[in-house]
Amino acid sequence: MSAQVDETCQSEQNVLLPSTVVDTISPSRQPLFARFLRAASQDRRVRKGPLPEEMEKALAILATQPNASAGLVRLGDKSILFSDCEQAFVMYAKHGHSLVALFDPVGPQHLWPELLEKFMVTARGEGCRPVFYQVSKAFLPHAFDSGLRPYKLGEQAVVDLTRFDLKGGAWLKLRRSINRAERDGLEFSMLPADEVPEVIDELLSVSRTWLASHNASEKGFSLGTFDLAYVKACPVAVIRMEGRIVAFANILEAGQHGDAFIDLMRHIPDVHRGMMDLLFVRIMEHMKARGFRTLNLGMAPLAGLADHHYAPLWNRLGREIFEFGERFYNFRGVQAFKSKFDPVWQPRYLVVSGRGLPFASIFDVTMLIGGGLRGILRR
Repeated sequence: MSAQVDETCQSEQNVLLPSTVVDTISPSRQPLFARFLRAASQDRRVRKGPLPEEMEKALAILATQPNASAGLVRLGDKSILFSDCEQAFVMYAKHGHSLVALFDPVGPQHLWPELLEKFMVTARGEGCRPVFYQVSKAFLPHAFDSGLRPYKLGEQAVVDLTRFDLKGGAWLKLRRSINRAERDGLEFSMLPADEVPEVIDELLSVSRTWLASHNASEKGFSLGTFDLAYVKACPVAVIRMEGRIVAFANILEAGQHGDAFIDLMRHIPDVHRGMMDLLFVRIMEHMKARGFRTLNLGMAPLAGLADHHYAPLWNRLGREIFEFGERFYNFRGVQAFKSKFDPVWQPRYLVVSGRGLPFASIFDVTMLIGGGLRGILRR
């Protein structure tokens, strides 16, 4: 597998600020990051998982809503805050002085303003700043009404499965890649959740090999982890070579066959250049045949930031990291790999309170995803 594709398929792909990218920040701003790192050495994370009855209520709501990525609530590493009517929720975790909600509220949009206000009261009651990570454009009017400020994080790639078709000249290169992979002996299959326990040891071996090859630790919060209960709860797409599993991805599904989300991706390095092309294309075809309308490929960090003369400082800083941080993180490769599947690009935002650039909030989010300072520095 090429270095570009190998980097692209890492599940760390939506961590915004890998620690080594700090070197690309202008010297005048580096002391602020140094103070953050010193504070992080104390590892002030606080994680409180949901009670069993809270998870049961959240999964019932999940089954009725259209956003498959909200299935990350199944990880159990985030607290859950319900609306008063218990028909919507936000999932969140705490690090430092940030209480960080993940994604838009889950549930009917008319309940979002109430949940937003309730979350802000909860955050301030704990002496924290309220933070929303990876929210959509639909959330921004409510954020503005509450005095919060948005900062663009990047763009999420969503494939319209209703029109996905590999026919035609535009798809020639991708067809050749997957045809070559299959001629060379790679085989795709989709395992329903009830069959996943039969291969869980093999999946775990692939996962450990992948982590070791990248000197990476498990992440969390906005990324799936190889938790046995979590992996067993969802369908898993696998690639086999000579009967042995060499790559897999677990699939989160929204209720009523609307949206699907490719979450945890792991593979044995250097098996075949076309392996991940084959995995993604066959997942798309399978989900389309089952009646799903969209497939979420996740976010490309720092993609789509305006860089004109009037762009805000946050955008210019992000473009600086995008341009000069490539040797630490494959920003262009992530965007290029997802672009080959002709997705619709949807902006995603960080929303925070207060003035000034949100370095403290970004740092706390990064620490939540990376599992603390040790996990960040390991990758």
